[in-house]
Amino acid sequence: MSLLEVRGLQTHFPLSGRWLFGAPRGVVRAVDGVDLDLDPGEILGLVGESGCGKSTLGRTILQLERPTGGRVLFEGQDLAALSAAELRRRRRDFQMVFQDPYSSLNPRRTVFETLAEPLLAHGLVERRRVPAAVVELMEQVELSPRFVRKYPHEFSGGQRQRIAIARALTVGPRLLVADEPVSALDVSVQAGILNLFGRLCRERNLALLMVSHNLAVVRHLSHRIAVMYLGRIIESGPAAEVFESPRHPYTRALIQAIPEPDPRRERERTAPEVRGEPPSPSAPPPGCAFHPRCLFAQAQCRQKRPECEPCGTGRLVACVRWREI
Repeated sequence: MSLLEVRGLQTHFPLSGRWLFGAPRGVVRAVDGVDLDLDPGEILGLVGESGCGKSTLGRTILQLERPTGGRVLFEGQDLAALSAAELRRRRRDFQMVFQDPYSSLNPRRTVFETLAEPLLAHGLVERRRVPAAVVELMEQVELSPRFVRKYPHEFSGGQRQRIAIARALTVGPRLLVADEPVSALDVSVQAGILNLFGRLCRERNLALLMVSHNLAVVRHLSHRIAVMYLGRIIESGPAAEVFESPRHPYTRALIQAIPEPDPRRERERTAPEVRGEPPSPSAPPPGCAFHPRCLFAQAQCRQKRPECEPCGTGRLVACVRWREI
């Protein structure tokens, strides 16, 4: 049994207002039938364009957004079926690291207060041992304990994100969801944060769902990659194989869009095989959601939405033409 199992997960948001005769304006299908699994110690990179629903998926998995349909099973237990008190106790097992370390930390609390609160609230250590536990947490995220009495505004962006990671670790979670954890940071400090995630997962046998719009960020960190488009997973598999031989046209386009550090190779590379802009999640196109932008689309792509099917060992793809591409 996997640590996390997501089956047919849906998260829809009703549009505000109504039409002239009282009919609802519709819904935004942010997450529209997602299946995924995550094992202890595994890092799964969830990638896709902005607005595809990946952040909503992460928040729904942790029940920060309540699902419209489907199930989220943590160690076989359906999280949506838990009462508020049961869910609060269960939250020790899964935590989230948010995108912006500037807004996710309370500016009126020192690092010590930020890290001590969950330790005391959950009764994890005796009050007299809290200072030692806070120092240990700071050392785990490679921050000097001498900063323990400082406030968030006294730190750099990378240091703040390390504090946010330490806060998530206070309760000893088994699953972390990191929502674009390095997108607000300078490129020079991104590698350090990603290496920290990798080390923590190895040392703690921690499962990590790494949400990012940048494939280059998750390429070397993730064991598996799941590509999301318009609320659905359209391709997944081992990270190295997905990058070396993408099966879905959208995955190919994402990989082709990764900038080349070599200026000569950057000039020579081909343009991404995609056209237009993503459709609205409140009015998805019929059939395959990617067909209006796909250079390989045929009549059948406009008529029936493809389901994920095996395309290799441990690989899935939702494309009727993947064998021909």
